[in-house]
Amino acid sequence: MPLPPAAAGGSPSREGKRGVLYLVARFLLRPLFHAVFRMHVTGRKNVPPTGPVILASNHLSFIDSMVIPLSAPRRVHYLAKAEYFTGPGIGGWLSKQLFTALGAMPVQRQTTRAAQEALDTALGVLRRDEGFGIYPEGTRSRDGRLARGKTGVAWLALTADCPVVPVAVAGTDKVQPVDSRWPRPHKVSVTFGEPLAFPEYRGMAGNGRARRAVTDRIMEAIADLSGQEKAGWGTPREVA
Repeated sequence: MPLPPAAAGGSPSREGKRGVLYLVARFLLRPLFHAVFRMHVTGRKNVPPTGPVILASNHLSFIDSMVIPLSAPRRVHYLAKAEYFTGPGIGGWLSKQLFTALGAMPVQRQTTRAAQEALDTALGVLRRDEGFGIYPEGTRSRDGRLARGKTGVAWLALTADCPVVPVAVAGTDKVQPVDSRWPRPHKVSVTFGEPLAFPEYRGMAGNGRARRAVTDRIMEAIADLSGQEKAGWGTPREVA
């Protein structure tokens, strides 16, 4: 399917600058995060070193989108609110540089086609043989439980025909609880599970039942890694 320019990726020079920022950020922030948050990371070998891959994680805190890219063995892109890239003053500039360095990509959330545009942007990343991180729950958990996933992650996996690595973060809700402005020291763990593939559903991205089945398998894998209680999984939902 044709992609809009934003989804297809930026110019080579822009991507090169982002790559340099990413390396600098990892060099400076990774040891800092490990020291302050006593980060414990397992399963890095489960992340394919090359080719398109989706990292699908539970979502406990704003800081997850920093912890996972700094823990992963390869660069991972995330979508982030456009406001993080457009703030005024030195604070806005620093926010933009930090999120850009960690592979975040701005997305508008208030447009009519925001959801599909976000998926198109993610698909552009995967078609460049890069890694993309996503939270299938769609939002941060406020009570520590794991909500049933939305099917966008399945659409991405089946359209890009790429593996999905389930990821579980723990402790980030203690570092920066929902609605908390500043982080605090606390032990954090990140677990990368074994990659999931769905050959039986290949070419079925447009099938709602296939997307639901794939999404549920991904969420089950995340639940197994995180040990979280499930919330709302028994409630029938409309198949998109």
